Amino acid sequence: MAFAVVAADVDAFNLLLEMKLKRRRERPNLPRTVTQLVAEDGSRVYVVGTAHFSDDSKRDVVKTIREVQPDVVVVELCQYRVSMLKMDERTLLREAKEVSLEKLQQAVRQNGLMSGLMQMLLLKVSAHITEQLGMAPGGEFREAFKEASKVPFCKFHLGDRPIPVTFKRAIAALSFWQKVKLAWGLCFLSDPISKDDVERCKQKDLLEQMMAEMIGEFPDLHRTIVSERDVYLTYMLRQAARRLELPRASDAEPRKCVPSVVVGVVGMGHVPGIEKNWSTDLNIQEIMTVPPPSISGRVSRVAVKAAFFGLLGYSLYWMGRRTMNLVLSLPAVQFCLQRVSEARPGR
Repeated sequence: MAFAVVAADVDAFNLLLEMKLKRRRERPNLPRTVTQLVAEDGSRVYVVGTAHFSDDSKRDVVKTIREVQPDVVVVELCQYRVSMLKMDERTLLREAKEVSLEKLQQAVRQNGLMSGLMQMLLLKVSAHITEQLGMAPGGEFREAFKEASKVPFCKFHLGDRPIPVTFKRAIAALSFWQKVKLAWGLCFLSDPISKDDVERCKQKDLLEQMMAEMIGEFPDLHRTIVSERDVYLTYMLRQAARRLELPRASDAEPRKCVPSVVVGVVGMGHVPGIEKNWSTDLNIQEIMTVPPPSISGRVSRVAVKAAFFGLLGYSLYWMGRRTMNLVLSLPAVQFCLQRVSEARPGR
């Protein structure tokens, strides 16, 4: 990791860097939700384990970034969810509560039928929690984005695997009946969230806990949605934790590199997996590939399409029939029909 700085700006850069290092504390006072990891080159990574619906998590992120003055901030988002960083809380709250036909169509266009349906079902879980708590998800990521912009020379990275890859691999890992069972459970999620749940949300990620309960009986689904993303997040954190090459006044000046400081903001359910994978050899090529659809997958897609269009056709028929009956029952229409019948030749 190198900074591109022209010679005339080296002094100004060094001055700002010196100010930043003075603000950076060697022994920072960190929240209990922070796990410190050290890279082979001495770079330090502070992983903040968060709950996606928690004000406490937002405060933990702000405190950590201000204490360590990082060179890079990595968040558990991908390019498909980056829009939540710049939207205001009110808009996000409204968007999170609404699971519309337009969103379903967009998800299907981006991810395919089965993956799009699964994404919408998971959004329904998030919308249910949002409705109950009155709090939009991802507040800790927005706080990380704002705080990172206040730290000199701090870069902001997206660290999560793209959603389409995750959902396509998840769908491929399930049998037809497992997909039906999972979809059924997600469709009929309506249990209220109590005040005790809200308090537990401050210590544990309520969204991830609910998802863990639902996917616990599907080990392959847990592997694709949780374990594989643990590997991907670990890889991205290690990529961010590279030594910094300081600017030089001239090419004759020797290169100087220093360890970097990174803050990672991830759901607390991913922290144990990141710790476990931190010192292992990682190859993300395998978890970035989407396996070809199985026979059961092709059958399920045909079945879902047939059911969808069948339901749509029946709905249109039912609505059309009901509308026609309603129209025919109107007095004005009855009168017109009677006049037409009386006016027929031969009567």
